[in-house]
Amino acid sequence: MRVLVAGATGVVGYPLVGALRARGHRVSALVRRGSEGRAPEADEVVVADALDRDAVLAAVSSARPEVVVHQMSALRLLRDDPPAAFALTARLRTEGTAHLIEAARAAGARRLVAQSIAFAAAPAGDPVLDEDAPLYLDAPDLGWASTVRAVAELERQVTGSGLEGVVLRYGTLYGPRTAYARTGTTARSVLAGRLPLPGGGAGIMSFLHVEDAVGAAVAGVESEATGVFHVTDDDPAPAAQWLPHLARMLAAPSPRSVPAALAPRLLGWFMAHQLMSAHGAANDRARTALGWKPVRPSWRDGLGQE
Repeated sequence: MRVLVAGATGVVGYPLVGALRARGHRVSALVRRGSEGRAPEADEVVVADALDRDAVLAAVSSARPEVVVHQMSALRLLRDDPPAAFALTARLRTEGTAHLIEAARAAGARRLVAQSIAFAAAPAGDPVLDEDAPLYLDAPDLGWASTVRAVAELERQVTGSGLEGVVLRYGTLYGPRTAYARTGTTARSVLAGRLPLPGGGAGIMSFLHVEDAVGAAVAGVESEATGVFHVTDDDPAPAAQWLPHLARMLAAPSPRSVPAALAPRLLGWFMAHQLMSAHGAANDRARTALGWKPVRPSWRDGLGQE
């Protein structure tokens, strides 16, 4: 098939291009202007800023894809400017998604596969939630509420696009080029002893290795299934388990315990929420409908080792 990967220089997009080509697909890599030198080896590279409607229409038209894969984010900016990274990513999830859908339709594509996140659910109900759980649209933190609203809008657009829409809600990514890689922002905080364990660490994380995110995107391209899917490993775990494990793997100091009341001030609202009250995500639907399963079923086999 002819497949266009938007966000082809990203943590998932870059290896996805190679994985799709290895399976015989003809792949166009869509990258923003100025990033051509970092593009993966592809059958062709097309250039457009995702927020430039006309440029996206022209780039996608030239590629003539049957399937469009949306892997666009601005999380590359997290290390230097987190607020800017989240704000631009929200625009890519809303405006960028709208441009990509319009371009996909105009080019005659039949299918759209888009990345989302599996940790945007409201912290209520079972400790591990399925895709029907409500999103945390009314989160008390305005920054996180804005992020979740952008996620909800992306998912609404994709599933209502008139194309065969697939939303892949990735778990917390670990592996090369992620925040949990040895040189990543989270790993560096653990190494420096700056990531404590607040309030007993009851918040549950569902992790996903980058390789498994790529595998799920390939399944999304090749499957006939549509809808929203959690793409996570099989081992949702509280922070009280995974954070000390990560510290051991990094040969870092053991995380110190701090009172829950201090966590938002020390860590920021989002990280405090993740460590104390977040819920995990079940991957049963992706296994059944997409025929996907994680090659790395547990974070215990790789977190902190790359």
